[in-house]
Amino acid sequence: MDTDGIADRLDRFGLSGKEIDTYLAILDRGASKASTIADAADVSKRYVYSISEELEDRGFVEVDDHAVPTVIRPVDPETVVDRLTKSVEEIEPELRERYTATERSGEQFEVVKSRQTVIKRLEELLARAETEVTLSLPIDVLPQIRSTLEETVDRGVLVLLLLGATGDDEQDIASLADAASTVRTWDALVPTMLTVDRQHGLLAPSQLLTSSTSDTRAITLSQDQLVPVLAGSFLANYWPTAEERYVTTPQDLPQTYDGFRNAVFQIALHRATETNLEATVTGAPVADEDDALPSTLSGAIVDVRQSLVRPVTSSLPIENSFTIDVDGAQYVVGGTGAFLEDFEADSVTLRPLADAEATGE
Repeated sequence: MDTDGIADRLDRFGLSGKEIDTYLAILDRGASKASTIADAADVSKRYVYSISEELEDRGFVEVDDHAVPTVIRPVDPETVVDRLTKSVEEIEPELRERYTATERSGEQFEVVKSRQTVIKRLEELLARAETEVTLSLPIDVLPQIRSTLEETVDRGVLVLLLLGATGDDEQDIASLADAASTVRTWDALVPTMLTVDRQHGLLAPSQLLTSSTSDTRAITLSQDQLVPVLAGSFLANYWPTAEERYVTTPQDLPQTYDGFRNAVFQIALHRATETNLEATVTGAPVADEDDALPSTLSGAIVDVRQSLVRPVTSSLPIENSFTIDVDGAQYVVGGTGAFLEDFEADSVTLRPLADAEATGE
């Protein structure tokens, strides 16, 4: 990190420009006389004495005024960082006690400048996921967020994970089984792109996470008009051409899914094992004039259109739907925003068709 970078970070802890120059001069020269530090920082000797006392109070330096002349020495940086970290942690309970959460509306954006903050935002967003996640990132970054991904999968969230290569070493994809619902890989770098529940997203150039000297920036957003576009780009431009390396096993049924793509994903997995399914779908007809359709449909699943998992059965990468037979009439069911299908689903309950027949439904 250059001097400007260090100064920028010290500024965040309340040090003025002259204080920063003086402190850096002390760091560079070690135990020194006030006159030596004054020359190096281009400040007066009197100022060095004054600011050194303040820096000592903050834990940055030690002032030995028993020596003649007075000697000022820097505190070990590890000790300084530990003290600063402890100070920040100590104020967290009070901040939380005073914090009042308010409903956020409209477009929410954040520009992220550092690699560490991008990793933090990835983990924060993944921890909030309830229904589905799409994520592409360099494969070398995966170990840093793997535990959070595993927790996300354990909650029943659909996780589509695309890993871009950053070297020649072949990754043991079998070892990544618990990190996603399905994993695909590219033999080149991919941008870091995350969407969560059609509401939250993050986009970062690959260099930001793979290069310590990158000056690129990431952006996070919470906007239900833009995030689906980001998810659509992931599914249309990256997912179809990547190599499928791992697919989880079908979940035990019955299960209810509030995330439509998760339901479609499970239908595809069960149909691959030749398991016949029935679906109960709650939602609304797509056409306003179709008053004949109720708000709940139940029937045997006779077809599925999807490209989440191979073999692909859809004509477009972003197409996700299934067809159910209700008393001899067939209806195509889509998810949020459906307009070509007959029915827009809010939730889908799946169960083996044999179970439905056994209960007389």
